[in-house]
Amino acid sequence: MTWLTELIQNDSVARTILILAVVISSGIYLGKIKIFGISLGITWVLFVGLILGHFGFSIQPTVLHFIKEFGLILFVYSIGMQVGPGFFSSFKQGGIRLNMLAMGVVLLGVLTVLGFFWLTDYPMTTLVGIMSGAVTNTPGLGAAQQAYLEIYQSNAPDIALGYAVAYPLGVVGVIGATILIRILYKIKFQDESRRLQEEYERNHNSFVLASVELMNPALFGKTVEEIHRLSLSQFVISRVLKSDQRMELCNNTTKLEEKDKILIATDSGDLQAVIAFFGKRIEMDWDKIPSDLVSRRILLTKTDVNGKTLGSLHLRKLYGVNVTRVNRSGMDLLASPSLVLQMGDRLMVVGSLESIQKIESLLGNSLKRLREPNLIPIFLGIVLGVLLGSVPIRFPGVPQAVKLGLAGGPLIVAILLSRFGPKYGLLTYTTMSANLMLRELGITLFLCSVGIGAGDLFVETVFNTQGLSWLGIGLVITVLPPLIVGILARSVFKLNYLDIMGLLSGSMTDPPALAYANSSSGSDQPVVAYSTVYPLTMFLRVLCAQILILIFA
Repeated sequence: MTWLTELIQNDSVARTILILAVVISSGIYLGKIKIFGISLGITWVLFVGLILGHFGFSIQPTVLHFIKEFGLILFVYSIGMQVGPGFFSSFKQGGIRLNMLAMGVVLLGVLTVLGFFWLTDYPMTTLVGIMSGAVTNTPGLGAAQQAYLEIYQSNAPDIALGYAVAYPLGVVGVIGATILIRILYKIKFQDESRRLQEEYERNHNSFVLASVELMNPALFGKTVEEIHRLSLSQFVISRVLKSDQRMELCNNTTKLEEKDKILIATDSGDLQAVIAFFGKRIEMDWDKIPSDLVSRRILLTKTDVNGKTLGSLHLRKLYGVNVTRVNRSGMDLLASPSLVLQMGDRLMVVGSLESIQKIESLLGNSLKRLREPNLIPIFLGIVLGVLLGSVPIRFPGVPQAVKLGLAGGPLIVAILLSRFGPKYGLLTYTTMSANLMLRELGITLFLCSVGIGAGDLFVETVFNTQGLSWLGIGLVITVLPPLIVGILARSVFKLNYLDIMGLLSGSMTDPPALAYANSSSGSDQPVVAYSTVYPLTMFLRVLCAQILILIFA
């Protein structure tokens, strides 16, 4: 067994990989265990890392630092790519409220630090270090250290030590706050998901199909193009059944006559207005009517079509087909001419078999093409994100520039690329499974590195009088502000619990808490709230750490 002893004792690449694999696999396995129906999930990777780090299973600091930062970049970038397409619409609907609540979490944290500063003998350097660890904000730690160095031309070791003590439990403190809120309000994830769906349907018009008999005399003898100009509602007329039982595919020149039966696609919010505009709604099974028309779902997999509007393809004019709806990420969208198509969209096309075959050639319709990994936008986005995160932002009177860091920069770039990339022909499509793989790989590498790095000093530092005191202060800073704001968000603003989980994770700049929210809720809604508040919160965390040092150190 000499080879095994050498593998464990010698500092080698194989040993590093072995430690990482043992920590991650053990932590994920333990995360499946539930106590009273509650599990910390993937956060167990952190605790396993602390245990192994305490018993001397260390990794070279430079290698460990790289693994931690690269894992964090993968995690936040995959989140940005996922939420980007719907980020700006969600920000308009509730983003201001979420960001105001996140600012409240930051402000309460600062006030808590000031309270401990006035009530205890601890210097502000120690408290700022504890605060940065308690909110898992490494850029805030760096900003505080640099601000102190600018003033006194020397380092303050207690900043980093306070950070190291508070960080591990800071990771799980937010999770504890969200669990307390869930218990306090007796929240069930199924009810929250149903409530979220109902809210979405109220705020977004969902796609519907309706059969209508034409009875409006003002429309008799008019073409589809003329009828569109007369209506304020958006709709697509797919097929028409004439009085002689002849079915036609509608185009802009199709004339509609009295008692024509038509199949209309529209938004649910416009449905009643559209029915009243045409005549009356009827029940029909269009598939049972003899016709040479067929309907097919065609997958968009051609890169040269990605980012183009549906109207610019002129499918009805050039190919004689109608597109009634577009399915994107499980949601049906009305096929309006202004709709920007994205890779992976499924278009419901109605027409002759020959025409549909031509459309398949135009759009691609190759599932194999979507399964191929598309790494260029991922690593290009990371390059741009690292550059953006490294740009110094200076404010008058503040000696140290504020930076978005290796988490904020990639997150913002990923959101922008996934939202606007297709519009400019950039292929940003990533399958859901690939996105989840990147996300889980990133967060496990991050947690593993944090645990191993803190394990050697964590037990020794914590289990003494001063360390326990620091730990208590850190827990108060970690739990109290998000708990207060979470209760306020639920009681006063009636926010959905899934949004609250994402809000608290983002306001505490805590990716592990977000990972717990996703895994425990089975929903991606926390990701949207997290991404909405994260950029502003990161900026405020860094700025507040510097200001506290400048004024009170």
